[in-house]
Formats: sequence, structure tokens, C-alpha cells
Amino acid sequence: MTDTRKKSLSEAFVNSFGAYPIGYGIGILVLPLSLGWLDEDPFIANIFITLTYAIVSFIRVYFLRRLFTRLGVDDNFIKLGITLYHKVTSRILKKEIEIK
Repeated sequence: MTDTRKKSLSEAFVNSFGAYPIGYGIGILVLPLSLGWLDEDPFIANIFITLTYAIVSFIRVYFLRRLFTRLGVDDNFIKLGITLYHKVTSRILKKEIEIK
């Protein structure tokens, strides 16, 4: 599989704009927990905060890559959205048919 410019742009877009809400939520959780540490030992607090963001970032990127691969999308984010939409709607339709 070749890494096209569209694919690279799509991956960068998803990583950048997908990171913001996740980072915001992590900040709401982690920063209040580390307030006491910041006064006592700022070095350890900074390591903890940085390590938390790095681990969450690694998990996010890994999950997104697996999602792109699993859905068979090799080109861009728009195709990923369309493929995901078709798979979800087909599953909903199958469940509606089973219910009837």
C-alpha cells in the first residue's frame, strides 16, 4: 500500500482535529488531580501530565490507524466517513428486517 498525499493529509487532519476534544477532556481530568503535585514537586507533576498525554495520544493514533485499516479505506477521511456510514446503515436495516 502506498502512502498517497491525500492519505497523509487525511491522517494529519484526523489526528489534529481528533486530538483537540480528547486532549481537552484529559486536561479536565488530569490537571485538577495534579494541582497538589505542582506545588510539592513540579518535576514529577510535569512528567505525570506529559506521560498521560503521550499514552492517550499513542492509543488514539493506534485506534485511528486500525479503524482506517479495518474499514478498508486507503485514500482519505471522506471515504472513511462514507464507508462507516454505509456499514452502520446496512446494520440498522438488517436489524429492522429481522424485527419485522
